[in-house]
Amino acid sequence: MKKLLIVALIASCFYSCATKDQVVYFNDVQELEGQVNLLDYEPKIEKNDVLRINVSSSSINPEIVAPFQMNQQGGGQSSGGGGGQNLSLTGYLVSPEGTINFPVLGSIEVKGLTRTQIQEKLEDQITDYVRDPVVDVRIVNFSITVLGEVGSPGRVQITDGRITMPELIAMSGDVSYTGKRQNIRVIREEDGVKSVGFIDMTETDLFSSPYYYLKQNDIVYVEPTYARMKSAGFFGSPGAILGLVSSVIGLILIFVR
Repeated sequence: MKKLLIVALIASCFYSCATKDQVVYFNDVQELEGQVNLLDYEPKIEKNDVLRINVSSSSINPEIVAPFQMNQQGGGQSSGGGGGQNLSLTGYLVSPEGTINFPVLGSIEVKGLTRTQIQEKLEDQITDYVRDPVVDVRIVNFSITVLGEVGSPGRVQITDGRITMPELIAMSGDVSYTGKRQNIRVIREEDGVKSVGFIDMTETDLFSSPYYYLKQNDIVYVEPTYARMKSAGFFGSPGAILGLVSSVIGLILIFVR
């Protein structure tokens, strides 16, 4: 009986331990050697996005581009409305029709375009008024919501216009040991249709996943491990289980003597 109890206790300890493959990132990282990154990704603009657009020129006189700057014109508010918000303080709101109201040029369709495509489109049209214009476009409201078992859950603001899943995990304080690295959920909405994807941070397949690069307004959820969910109850906590097992073993040993 004593031997059986000892074997059961040891087995339960091993069962509760996580394996290396469940904890370590990129277990098959050697398979990435020599691979070329085929995901040249840029997020596409969607309705209700807010864009900050700056126009400059190689001209010595900076006033030549003043008519195309939002702070010089009241054209920053798109036809989509802003609920009373002064959009000139933030950027150009993309209307439900996918357009912005740009100074001098009027209505410009931007939905479905990348930042680079919008820059080229505006530069091409501004060339009729300004020599060698340079347009810089940024997504002001590019943020991702991170929930679950990470160091710092919350809303992460992205400033450079592109972010990958490993970068987001790092910015969120990494996945805790009570979180599932193999089944990270990404909830995404495109054209009003929601989709759900899954990322396994322990395998390098994530680099070819359509959810490797994240989009604005994605929701990322790291679900808890089974042990973490069980620990929410009294008998699921490690201290409570150890105390219960010790008490049971003690009582059994008393009666079998």
